[in-house]
Amino acid sequence: MRRPRHAALTEGPLLPAIVRFSIPLMLSNVLQVLFNMSDIAVVGRFSGPEALGAVGSTAILVTLFTGFLIGMGGGVNVVTARYLGAEQPRDVSETVHTSAILLTLSGVLLFGAGFAFTPALLTLLGTKDVLIGGAIRYLRIYLIGMPAMAFFNFGNGVMSAAGDTRHPLLFLSIAGVLNVLLNLLFVIGFGMAEAGVALASVIAQYVSAGLILLSLARRHDAIGLRLGRLRISSHKCRLVLGISIPSGLQNAIFAIANLFIQAGVNTFDAVMVEGNAAAANADGLVYDVMAAVYTACASFISQNYGAGNRERVLKSYVICLGLSFGIAAVMSGFLVLFGRAFLSLFTKDEAVAEAGLIRLRVMGCSYAFSALMDCTIAASRGLGRSLAPTVIVILGSCVFRVVWVFTVFAHFHTIESLYLLYIFSWTITGVAELLYFRKCYREQMAALDTGLRPETA
Repeated sequence: MRRPRHAALTEGPLLPAIVRFSIPLMLSNVLQVLFNMSDIAVVGRFSGPEALGAVGSTAILVTLFTGFLIGMGGGVNVVTARYLGAEQPRDVSETVHTSAILLTLSGVLLFGAGFAFTPALLTLLGTKDVLIGGAIRYLRIYLIGMPAMAFFNFGNGVMSAAGDTRHPLLFLSIAGVLNVLLNLLFVIGFGMAEAGVALASVIAQYVSAGLILLSLARRHDAIGLRLGRLRISSHKCRLVLGISIPSGLQNAIFAIANLFIQAGVNTFDAVMVEGNAAAANADGLVYDVMAAVYTACASFISQNYGAGNRERVLKSYVICLGLSFGIAAVMSGFLVLFGRAFLSLFTKDEAVAEAGLIRLRVMGCSYAFSALMDCTIAASRGLGRSLAPTVIVILGSCVFRVVWVFTVFAHFHTIESLYLLYIFSWTITGVAELLYFRKCYREQMAALDTGLRPETA
Protein backbone atom coordinates (compact mmCIF):
# COMPACT_ATOMS: atom_id res chain seq x y z
CA MET A 1 0.00 0.00 0.00
CA ARG A 2 1.27 3.45 -0.89
CA ARG A 3 2.14 5.51 2.16
CA PRO A 4 0.08 8.74 2.47
CA ARG A 5 2.04 11.87 1.56
CA HIS A 6 1.37 13.39 4.98
CA ALA A 7 3.06 10.42 6.69
CA ALA A 8 6.40 12.16 6.12
CA LEU A 9 5.42 14.62 8.85
CA THR A 10 4.91 11.91 11.47
CA GLU A 11 7.73 9.51 10.53
CA GLY A 12 11.47 9.62 9.85
CA PRO A 13 14.22 12.13 10.75
CA LEU A 14 12.75 15.53 11.57
CA LEU A 15 15.40 18.00 10.44
CA PRO A 16 15.62 16.94 6.78
CA ALA A 17 11.83 16.55 6.64
CA ILE A 18 11.28 20.08 7.98
CA VAL A 19 13.86 21.51 5.57
CA ARG A 20 12.27 19.73 2.57
CA PHE A 21 8.85 20.94 3.67
CA SER A 22 10.00 24.52 4.28
CA ILE A 23 12.04 25.26 1.15
CA PRO A 24 9.12 25.27 -1.32
CA LEU A 25 7.13 27.35 1.18
CA MET A 26 9.99 29.83 1.47
CA LEU A 27 10.09 30.23 -2.28
CA SER A 28 6.29 30.53 -2.39
CA ASN A 29 6.30 33.22 0.28
CA VAL A 30 9.10 35.11 -1.45
CA LEU A 31 7.08 35.09 -4.66
CA GLN A 32 4.09 36.55 -2.79
CA VAL A 33 6.36 39.30 -1.46
CA LEU A 34 7.67 39.88 -4.98
CA PHE A 35 4.14 40.82 -6.09
CA ASN A 36 4.30 44.00 -4.04
CA MET A 37 8.08 44.41 -4.36
CA SER A 38 7.90 44.33 -8.14
CA ASP A 39 5.17 46.97 -7.97
CA ILE A 40 7.44 49.25 -5.95
CA ALA A 41 10.52 48.45 -8.04
CA VAL A 42 8.83 49.18 -11.36
CA VAL A 43 7.19 52.44 -10.28
CA GLY A 44 10.34 53.52 -8.45
CA ARG A 45 12.56 52.92 -11.48
CA PHE A 46 10.23 53.99 -14.27
CA SER A 47 7.68 56.40 -12.76
CA GLY A 48 9.75 58.35 -10.22
CA PRO A 49 9.92 59.04 -6.47
CA GLU A 50 6.31 60.24 -6.11
CA ALA A 51 4.87 57.01 -7.51
CA LEU A 52 7.30 55.06 -5.29
CA GLY A 53 6.13 56.98 -2.24
CA ALA A 54 2.45 56.51 -3.18
CA VAL A 55 2.72 52.74 -3.50
CA GLY A 56 5.01 52.52 -0.46
CA SER A 57 2.55 54.51 1.63
CA THR A 58 0.01 51.68 1.25
CA ALA A 59 2.41 48.95 2.42
CA ILE A 60 1.11 48.89 6.00
CA LEU A 61 -2.51 48.68 4.84
CA VAL A 62 -1.69 45.94 2.34
CA THR A 63 -0.04 44.06 5.20
CA LEU A 64 -3.12 44.67 7.37
CA PHE A 65 -5.49 43.01 4.90
CA THR A 66 -3.24 40.30 3.54
CA GLY A 67 -1.91 39.48 7.02
CA PHE A 68 -5.44 38.71 8.18
CA LEU A 69 -5.97 36.31 5.25
CA ILE A 70 -2.60 34.63 5.78
CA GLY A 71 -3.53 34.11 9.44
CA MET A 72 -6.86 32.60 8.39
CA GLY A 73 -5.04 30.23 6.06
CA GLY A 74 -2.77 29.22 8.94
CA GLY A 75 -5.82 28.21 10.98
CA VAL A 76 -7.05 26.03 8.11
CA ASN A 77 -3.61 24.44 7.98
CA VAL A 78 -3.62 23.52 11.67
CA VAL A 79 -7.09 21.92 11.74
CA THR A 80 -6.54 20.04 8.47
CA ALA A 81 -3.16 18.74 9.65
CA ARG A 82 -4.67 17.60 12.96
CA TYR A 83 -7.26 15.42 11.22
CA LEU A 84 -4.73 14.10 8.72
CA GLY A 85 -2.45 13.06 11.57
CA ALA A 86 -5.36 11.33 13.29
CA GLU A 87 -6.28 9.61 9.97
CA GLN A 88 -9.86 10.90 9.86
CA PRO A 89 -10.56 11.54 6.14
CA ARG A 90 -14.21 12.50 6.57
CA ASP A 91 -13.27 15.22 9.04
CA VAL A 92 -10.52 16.37 6.68
CA SER A 93 -13.00 16.72 3.82
CA GLU A 94 -15.52 18.62 5.95
CA THR A 95 -12.76 20.97 7.11
CA VAL A 96 -11.61 21.62 3.54
CA HIS A 97 -15.06 22.43 2.15
CA THR A 98 -16.08 24.53 5.15
CA SER A 99 -12.81 26.48 4.98
CA ALA A 100 -13.15 27.15 1.24
CA ILE A 101 -16.41 29.02 1.91
CA LEU A 102 -15.14 30.82 5.02
CA LEU A 103 -11.93 32.11 3.43
CA THR A 104 -13.62 33.24 0.22
CA LEU A 105 -16.24 35.18 2.19
CA SER A 106 -13.46 36.74 4.27
CA GLY A 107 -11.75 37.98 1.11
CA VAL A 108 -14.97 39.50 -0.22
CA LEU A 109 -15.64 41.27 3.08
CA LEU A 110 -12.10 42.66 3.23
CA PHE A 111 -12.41 43.98 -0.31
CA GLY A 112 -15.67 45.76 0.50
CA ALA A 113 -14.51 47.28 3.78
CA GLY A 114 -11.08 48.24 2.46
CA PHE A 115 -12.44 49.86 -0.70
CA ALA A 116 -14.93 51.95 1.28
CA PHE A 117 -12.46 53.20 3.88
CA THR A 118 -9.31 53.61 1.76
CA PRO A 119 -9.29 57.44 1.76
CA ALA A 120 -10.00 57.63 5.50
CA LEU A 121 -7.27 55.14 6.35
CA LEU A 122 -4.66 56.88 4.24
CA THR A 123 -5.62 60.23 5.74
CA LEU A 124 -5.37 58.73 9.24
CA LEU A 125 -1.83 57.64 8.39
CA GLY A 126 -0.94 61.21 7.53
CA THR A 127 -0.11 60.36 3.92
CA LYS A 128 1.48 63.35 2.19
CA ASP A 129 -0.86 65.38 -0.03
CA VAL A 130 1.45 64.86 -3.00
CA LEU A 131 1.20 61.07 -2.55
CA ILE A 132 -2.38 60.40 -1.43
CA GLY A 133 -4.03 60.45 -4.88
CA GLY A 134 -1.75 57.75 -6.25
CA ALA A 135 -1.98 55.78 -3.01
CA ILE A 136 -5.80 55.68 -3.20
CA ARG A 137 -5.70 54.53 -6.83
CA TYR A 138 -3.19 51.78 -6.07
CA LEU A 139 -4.87 50.42 -2.95
CA ARG A 140 -8.43 50.36 -4.30
CA ILE A 141 -7.38 48.40 -7.37
CA TYR A 142 -5.13 46.10 -5.33
CA LEU A 143 -8.02 45.25 -3.00
CA ILE A 144 -9.98 43.74 -5.90
CA GLY A 145 -7.59 40.80 -5.57
CA MET A 146 -8.50 40.05 -1.94
CA PRO A 147 -11.01 37.23 -2.70
CA ALA A 148 -8.39 35.54 -4.88
CA MET A 149 -5.70 35.98 -2.24
CA ALA A 150 -8.05 34.53 0.36
CA PHE A 151 -8.74 31.45 -1.74
CA PHE A 152 -5.06 30.93 -2.50
CA ASN A 153 -4.21 31.04 1.22
CA PHE A 154 -6.98 28.52 1.89
CA GLY A 155 -5.58 26.18 -0.75
CA ASN A 156 -2.02 26.71 0.38
CA GLY A 157 -2.99 25.92 3.97
CA VAL A 158 -4.76 22.71 2.98
CA MET A 159 -2.06 21.46 0.62
CA SER A 160 0.81 22.23 3.00
CA ALA A 161 -1.07 20.42 5.80
CA ALA A 162 -0.92 17.33 3.57
CA GLY A 163 2.80 17.84 2.96
CA ASP A 164 2.37 19.25 -0.56
CA THR A 165 4.28 22.54 -0.67
CA ARG A 166 5.51 22.16 -4.25
CA HIS A 167 2.29 22.80 -6.16
CA PRO A 168 1.60 26.17 -4.49
CA LEU A 169 5.18 27.13 -5.35
CA LEU A 170 4.64 26.21 -8.99
CA PHE A 171 1.41 28.20 -9.17
CA LEU A 172 2.98 31.27 -7.60
CA SER A 173 5.96 31.01 -9.93
CA ILE A 174 3.65 31.20 -12.91
CA ALA A 175 1.67 34.08 -11.39
CA GLY A 176 4.85 35.88 -10.31
CA VAL A 177 6.36 35.86 -13.80
CA LEU A 178 3.04 37.10 -15.18
CA ASN A 179 2.94 39.86 -12.55
CA VAL A 180 6.38 41.21 -13.49
CA LEU A 181 5.64 41.11 -17.20
CA LEU A 182 2.33 42.92 -16.74
CA ASN A 183 3.99 45.49 -14.47
CA LEU A 184 6.44 46.37 -17.22
CA LEU A 185 3.72 46.39 -19.89
CA PHE A 186 1.30 48.60 -17.96
CA VAL A 187 3.89 51.03 -16.56
CA ILE A 188 6.38 51.36 -19.40
CA GLY A 189 4.09 50.52 -22.30
CA PHE A 190 0.88 52.23 -21.18
CA GLY A 191 2.24 54.77 -18.64
CA MET A 192 -0.27 53.66 -15.99
CA ALA A 193 2.09 54.08 -12.95
CA GLU A 194 0.35 53.11 -9.66
CA ALA A 195 -2.81 51.84 -11.33
CA GLY A 196 -0.79 49.67 -13.71
CA VAL A 197 1.18 47.81 -11.05
CA ALA A 198 -1.95 47.31 -8.94
CA LEU A 199 -3.84 45.84 -11.90
CA ALA A 200 -0.94 43.53 -12.68
CA SER A 201 -0.98 42.22 -9.09
CA VAL A 202 -4.74 41.60 -9.19
CA ILE A 203 -4.51 39.60 -12.42
CA ALA A 204 -1.63 37.52 -11.03
CA GLN A 205 -3.56 36.83 -7.80
CA TYR A 206 -6.56 35.48 -9.69
CA VAL A 207 -4.32 33.32 -11.84
CA SER A 208 -2.70 31.75 -8.75
CA ALA A 209 -6.11 31.21 -7.13
CA GLY A 210 -7.46 29.61 -10.30
CA LEU A 211 -4.53 27.24 -10.53
CA ILE A 212 -4.85 26.09 -6.93
CA LEU A 213 -8.60 25.61 -7.41
CA LEU A 214 -7.99 23.36 -10.42
CA SER A 215 -5.36 21.39 -8.51
CA LEU A 216 -7.64 20.74 -5.54
CA ALA A 217 -10.54 19.85 -7.83
CA ARG A 218 -8.41 17.19 -9.57
CA ARG A 219 -7.32 15.48 -6.35
CA HIS A 220 -9.03 12.26 -5.28
CA ASP A 221 -7.81 12.11 -1.68
CA ALA A 222 -9.32 13.64 1.46
CA ILE A 223 -8.27 17.21 0.59
CA GLY A 224 -9.88 17.10 -2.85
CA LEU A 225 -12.40 19.90 -3.48
CA ARG A 226 -15.86 19.02 -4.87
CA LEU A 227 -18.57 21.52 -5.76
CA GLY A 228 -21.32 19.23 -4.47
CA ARG A 229 -19.70 19.03 -1.02
CA LEU A 230 -19.40 22.78 -0.50
CA ARG A 231 -21.31 23.40 2.69
CA ILE A 232 -20.48 24.74 6.13
CA SER A 233 -20.19 22.21 8.92
CA SER A 234 -20.99 24.06 12.14
CA HIS A 235 -18.54 21.94 14.11
CA LYS A 236 -15.66 22.42 11.68
CA CYS A 237 -16.57 26.09 11.32
CA ARG A 238 -16.10 26.59 15.07
CA LEU A 239 -12.78 24.73 15.04
CA VAL A 240 -11.38 26.62 12.06
CA LEU A 241 -12.58 30.02 13.21
CA GLY A 242 -11.38 29.31 16.75
CA ILE A 243 -7.81 29.20 15.44
CA SER A 244 -8.10 31.29 12.27
CA ILE A 245 -9.78 34.39 13.69
CA PRO A 246 -7.26 34.94 16.52
CA SER A 247 -4.44 34.20 14.08
CA GLY A 248 -5.82 36.61 11.49
CA LEU A 249 -6.63 39.27 14.07
CA GLN A 250 -3.14 38.99 15.51
CA ASN A 251 -1.67 39.80 12.10
CA ALA A 252 -4.20 42.56 11.54
CA ILE A 253 -3.76 44.11 14.99
CA PHE A 254 -0.01 43.85 14.54
CA ALA A 255 -0.41 45.83 11.34
CA ILE A 256 -2.60 48.37 13.14
CA ALA A 257 0.18 48.91 15.65
CA ASN A 258 2.50 49.42 12.70
CA LEU A 259 0.16 52.12 11.43
CA PHE A 260 1.40 54.22 14.33
CA ILE A 261 4.96 53.52 13.21
CA GLN A 262 4.10 54.60 9.68
CA ALA A 263 2.50 57.73 11.11
CA GLY A 264 5.78 58.37 12.92
CA VAL A 265 7.74 57.94 9.69
CA ASN A 266 5.34 60.37 8.00
CA THR A 267 6.42 63.13 10.44
CA PHE A 268 9.74 63.26 8.58
CA ASP A 269 10.26 64.71 5.11
CA ALA A 270 9.22 62.99 1.87
CA VAL A 271 12.75 61.66 1.26
CA MET A 272 12.67 59.74 4.55
CA VAL A 273 9.19 58.41 3.77
CA GLU A 274 10.35 57.20 0.35
CA GLY A 275 13.56 55.71 1.79
CA ASN A 276 11.55 53.88 4.44
CA ALA A 277 9.20 52.54 1.73
CA ALA A 278 12.14 51.20 -0.28
CA ALA A 279 13.92 49.62 2.71
CA ALA A 280 10.70 48.14 4.14
CA ASN A 281 10.69 45.68 1.24
CA ALA A 282 13.35 43.79 3.17
CA ASP A 283 10.86 43.23 6.01
CA GLY A 284 8.48 41.21 3.89
CA LEU A 285 11.33 39.28 2.33
CA VAL A 286 12.84 38.22 5.66
CA TYR A 287 9.54 37.72 7.50
CA ASP A 288 8.01 35.56 4.81
CA VAL A 289 11.05 33.31 4.47
CA MET A 290 10.93 32.82 8.24
CA ALA A 291 7.15 32.31 8.04
CA ALA A 292 7.73 29.18 5.95
CA VAL A 293 9.45 27.62 8.96
CA TYR A 294 6.58 28.74 11.20
CA THR A 295 4.12 26.99 8.88
CA ALA A 296 6.28 23.88 9.06
CA CYS A 297 6.32 24.19 12.85
CA ALA A 298 2.52 24.37 13.09
CA SER A 299 2.01 21.57 10.54
CA PHE A 300 4.51 19.15 12.07
CA ILE A 301 3.35 19.83 15.62
CA SER A 302 -0.33 19.57 14.70
CA GLN A 303 0.02 16.29 12.79
CA ASN A 304 2.23 14.70 15.43
CA TYR A 305 -0.08 15.92 18.16
CA GLY A 306 -3.01 14.37 16.27
CA ALA A 307 -1.01 11.14 15.99
CA GLY A 308 -0.17 11.26 19.72
CA ASN A 309 3.59 11.50 19.11
CA ARG A 310 4.66 13.77 21.96
CA GLU A 311 8.46 13.50 21.44
CA ARG A 312 8.25 14.75 17.85
CA VAL A 313 6.05 17.65 18.97
CA LEU A 314 8.79 19.16 21.14
CA LYS A 315 11.62 18.32 18.72
CA SER A 316 9.71 19.99 15.89
CA TYR A 317 9.51 23.21 17.88
CA VAL A 318 13.20 23.25 18.83
CA ILE A 319 14.36 22.54 15.27
CA CYS A 320 12.05 25.17 13.75
CA LEU A 321 13.11 27.81 16.28
CA GLY A 322 16.77 27.23 15.49
CA LEU A 323 16.17 27.25 11.73
CA SER A 324 14.14 30.46 11.72
CA PHE A 325 16.66 32.31 13.92
CA GLY A 326 19.58 31.17 11.77
CA ILE A 327 17.87 32.05 8.49
CA ALA A 328 17.07 35.56 9.74
CA ALA A 329 20.63 36.08 10.95
CA VAL A 330 22.12 35.10 7.57
CA MET A 331 19.65 37.21 5.58
CA SER A 332 20.24 40.17 7.89
CA GLY A 333 23.98 39.93 7.33
CA PHE A 334 23.53 40.11 3.56
CA LEU A 335 21.16 43.08 3.86
CA VAL A 336 23.61 45.02 6.02
CA LEU A 337 26.55 44.25 3.73
CA PHE A 338 24.75 44.80 0.43
CA GLY A 339 22.08 47.28 1.49
CA ARG A 340 22.89 49.86 -1.16
CA ALA A 341 22.64 47.27 -3.94
CA PHE A 342 19.31 46.09 -2.55
CA LEU A 343 17.91 49.62 -2.44
CA SER A 344 19.05 50.28 -6.00
CA LEU A 345 16.30 47.88 -7.08
CA PHE A 346 13.70 50.37 -5.91
CA THR A 347 15.15 53.82 -6.38
CA LYS A 348 17.73 55.74 -8.41
CA ASP A 349 17.65 58.70 -6.02
CA GLU A 350 20.80 58.82 -3.84
CA ALA A 351 19.12 60.73 -1.01
CA VAL A 352 16.29 58.19 -0.85
CA ALA A 353 18.83 55.34 -0.77
CA GLU A 354 20.72 56.97 2.11
CA ALA A 355 17.49 57.27 4.08
CA GLY A 356 16.70 53.64 3.38
CA LEU A 357 20.11 52.48 4.60
CA ILE A 358 19.31 53.75 8.09
CA ARG A 359 16.37 51.37 8.34
CA LEU A 360 18.29 48.42 6.87
CA ARG A 361 21.13 48.77 9.38
CA VAL A 362 18.88 48.92 12.43
CA MET A 363 16.51 46.18 11.25
CA GLY A 364 19.40 43.98 10.15
CA CYS A 365 20.38 43.69 13.81
CA SER A 366 16.78 42.95 14.84
CA TYR A 367 15.08 40.46 12.50
CA ALA A 368 16.40 37.26 14.10
CA PHE A 369 14.87 38.14 17.47
CA SER A 370 11.37 37.92 15.98
CA ALA A 371 11.83 34.13 15.66
CA LEU A 372 11.35 33.52 19.38
CA MET A 373 7.96 35.24 19.25
CA ASP A 374 6.56 33.96 15.95
CA CYS A 375 7.86 30.40 16.03
CA THR A 376 6.55 29.91 19.57
CA ILE A 377 3.15 31.27 18.56
CA ALA A 378 3.06 28.75 15.68
CA ALA A 379 3.93 25.95 18.10
CA SER A 380 1.11 26.89 20.47
CA ARG A 381 -1.34 26.99 17.56
CA GLY A 382 -0.17 23.57 16.47
CA LEU A 383 -1.37 22.37 19.85
CA GLY A 384 -4.73 24.03 19.29
CA ARG A 385 -4.11 27.13 21.42
CA SER A 386 -4.65 30.36 19.51
CA LEU A 387 -6.48 32.88 21.69
CA ALA A 388 -3.92 33.25 24.49
CA PRO A 389 -0.92 33.70 22.13
CA THR A 390 -2.89 36.42 20.36
CA VAL A 391 -3.62 38.24 23.62
CA ILE A 392 0.07 38.05 24.57
CA VAL A 393 1.07 39.53 21.21
CA ILE A 394 -1.46 42.34 21.56
CA LEU A 395 -0.20 43.24 25.03
CA GLY A 396 3.50 42.53 24.65
CA SER A 397 4.11 43.75 21.15
CA CYS A 398 1.26 45.79 19.70
CA VAL A 399 0.41 47.87 22.77
CA PHE A 400 4.08 48.15 23.61
CA ARG A 401 4.80 49.61 20.18
CA VAL A 402 2.09 52.24 20.47
CA VAL A 403 3.38 53.21 23.92
CA TRP A 404 6.93 53.42 22.54
CA VAL A 405 5.83 55.74 19.73
CA PHE A 406 4.21 58.14 22.19
CA THR A 407 7.03 58.01 24.77
CA VAL A 408 10.53 57.04 23.57
CA PHE A 409 10.06 58.20 19.98
CA ALA A 410 8.17 61.33 21.04
CA HIS A 411 11.09 62.22 23.32
CA PHE A 412 13.99 61.63 20.90
CA HIS A 413 12.16 62.05 17.58
CA THR A 414 14.89 60.36 15.55
CA ILE A 415 14.23 57.71 12.94
CA GLU A 416 16.60 55.33 14.78
CA SER A 417 14.57 55.62 17.99
CA LEU A 418 11.49 54.65 16.01
CA TYR A 419 13.05 51.57 14.39
CA LEU A 420 14.52 50.29 17.69
CA LEU A 421 11.04 49.50 19.01
CA TYR A 422 11.02 46.33 16.87
CA ILE A 423 13.80 44.46 18.64
CA PHE A 424 12.54 45.45 22.09
CA SER A 425 8.94 44.42 21.37
CA TRP A 426 9.98 41.11 19.77
CA THR A 427 12.20 40.15 22.69
CA ILE A 428 9.65 40.97 25.40
CA THR A 429 6.81 39.22 23.58
CA GLY A 430 8.96 36.21 22.69
CA VAL A 431 9.84 35.49 26.32
CA ALA A 432 6.16 35.68 27.30
CA GLU A 433 5.13 33.38 24.44
CA LEU A 434 7.82 30.86 25.42
CA LEU A 435 6.52 30.71 28.99
CA TYR A 436 2.98 30.16 27.71
CA PHE A 437 4.04 27.41 25.29
CA ARG A 438 5.84 25.59 28.09
CA LYS A 439 2.62 25.59 30.12
CA CYS A 440 0.50 24.67 27.10
CA TYR A 441 2.76 21.77 26.11
CA ARG A 442 2.66 20.24 29.57
CA GLU A 443 -1.12 20.48 29.72
CA GLN A 444 -1.72 19.00 26.28
CA MET A 445 0.71 16.14 26.77
CA ALA A 446 -0.84 15.34 30.16
CA ALA A 447 -4.24 15.23 28.43
CA LEU A 448 -2.89 12.78 25.87
CA ASP A 449 -1.56 10.58 28.67
CA THR A 450 -5.11 10.31 30.04
CA GLY A 451 -6.36 9.08 26.65
CA LEU A 452 -8.16 12.30 25.69
CA ARG A 453 -8.44 12.91 21.93
CA PRO A 454 -6.40 15.91 20.72
CA GLU A 455 -9.50 17.71 19.48
CA THR A 456 -10.94 17.81 22.99
CA ALA A 457 -7.67 18.03 24.92
